[in-house]
Amino acid sequence: MNVDARRRSRDIRDLLSDAATLSVDQLPMLPVIFERVGNSLAERLRGLATALPHFTVNAIDSARIGEVLDAYEMRAVVGVFHVPAWDNRVLVGLDRDFVFTMIEMLLGGDGSEPPLDEERGLSNVEMQVCQHLFDHVALALETGFAPATNARFRFERCETRMDFAGAGRRNSPAVVVRFILQAINRGGEMFVIVPQSALSPLRQALGRIATREPAAADPAWVKKISGEVRRTEVAISAVIEARDLTLGDLAALRPGQVLKLPATPRSRVKVESAEQPLFYAYLGQNDGFHTLCIDRPINQEREFINDVLSS
Repeated sequence: MNVDARRRSRDIRDLLSDAATLSVDQLPMLPVIFERVGNSLAERLRGLATALPHFTVNAIDSARIGEVLDAYEMRAVVGVFHVPAWDNRVLVGLDRDFVFTMIEMLLGGDGSEPPLDEERGLSNVEMQVCQHLFDHVALALETGFAPATNARFRFERCETRMDFAGAGRRNSPAVVVRFILQAINRGGEMFVIVPQSALSPLRQALGRIATREPAAADPAWVKKISGEVRRTEVAISAVIEARDLTLGDLAALRPGQVLKLPATPRSRVKVESAEQPLFYAYLGQNDGFHTLCIDRPINQEREFINDVLSS
């Protein structure tokens, strides 16, 4: 077989492989899952430093594993994670800016020093920090994927040579998620490579219509709002009895005339606010003032049914 024939054969295999790959649009749960990953990782790292790191999902694409790794050659460290439930491996990469930003933040830096711009390999201490970060990334991935699968991400090793960062064949299709880190006025990039062979069995779960989680409420703000609501003044009225009158009856009313109501001293009084019934109460008296003794709250649904049945 000549060179042109081999090239055509390889091109045909690639076309068939591409046709069988999953589209990111077919997996609407993925953005939600990786937003959960970013939020979980930020919460885990927040307790290690005074600065607040923020992770934002920048892009979710499909690509070949080898093409993604080659683009980060000599400027990233990759963590290899084994996922037994998927019988597969997932790669997580941290670029140099990410690593140096996290190290400075973890050591108490505030970003006042100029960023490190030095072409060199990572030191042993920096690699140890990366391994510690990967431990947190594994837990964040487990949290993120929890709605779709109960998978464990076991960290295996770090690689700085992209040739050695294996997760299946380099020409295999994968989903690539890129995160942007923002902290101490600096940033960096983290990327996650998940082989599509690992996601195929989860296609049904990941194909559900995604619902994003509401943002976590600020406890201080919730407390303040709750306090303000409790101090809000409202007007209430006590309705002893109601009677329907015609316009003729109203026109015939005269000063001193007594209106007879079908009520007794033991009749319950309806307590309302803005014409909204709240409670039933009994009328009483104390030191010359009328008082109300709350009997029970009004079940509006039950009251409506009773009115319908009695009409």
